[in-house]
Amino acid sequence: MNIILLGPPGAGKGTQAQRLQAERGMVQLSTGDMLRAAIKAETPVGVKVKSVLAAGELVSDDIMVDLIGERLDQPDTEQGVIFDGYPRTQLQAEALDRLLAERGRELNHVIELEVDEEALVERIVGRFSCGNCGAGYHDVFKLPKVEGVCDVCGASDFKRRPDDNAETVRTRMAAYRAKTAPILPFYEARGMVSRIDGMASMDTVYDELTAILDRD
Repeated sequence: MNIILLGPPGAGKGTQAQRLQAERGMVQLSTGDMLRAAIKAETPVGVKVKSVLAAGELVSDDIMVDLIGERLDQPDTEQGVIFDGYPRTQLQAEALDRLLAERGRELNHVIELEVDEEALVERIVGRFSCGNCGAGYHDVFKLPKVEGVCDVCGASDFKRRPDDNAETVRTRMAAYRAKTAPILPFYEARGMVSRIDGMASMDTVYDELTAILDRD
């Protein structure tokens, strides 16, 4: 099962991908994570990426294709993958089709978590986490059981991401729309796009997500 999971920052995409990894053995492939891992492991593509970045240049589509191909050849991807952040153009989407076909695979679904922008602003602006263990909380939806004390580790040091503010969220939403606009028509023409209400509860979103995957 190979899917593209779409959704703006704060839509819960990462949470759902982690659950698919834990329960279905799928692997989330984030381009940023793959670049860092390839550089650290000094793979052939990683060495190439390091030199490109060192020169202050952008990683080309050709290098990204090589990187994704290298990652797809690793045995942990056999249960399926969740593409996150790729593709972003029709050329990249066509390249992904070729990459999968060369390995006897195919893209099964493109799933978008839809959000209400105003509700998303409230969701993100209210987020904070434990500075010790990273457990997540929210001013409205999930406060610690004891005020000022982490439920998980008992620490009292909490932090907020400096970019979790309304202006940044709206900028991210605009960027997301700009990046996904080119590829949605490509996949919609093939009848591959499904949409889920990303503002529903995490369990509801996951149930709907797995129902789409289980159609095949």
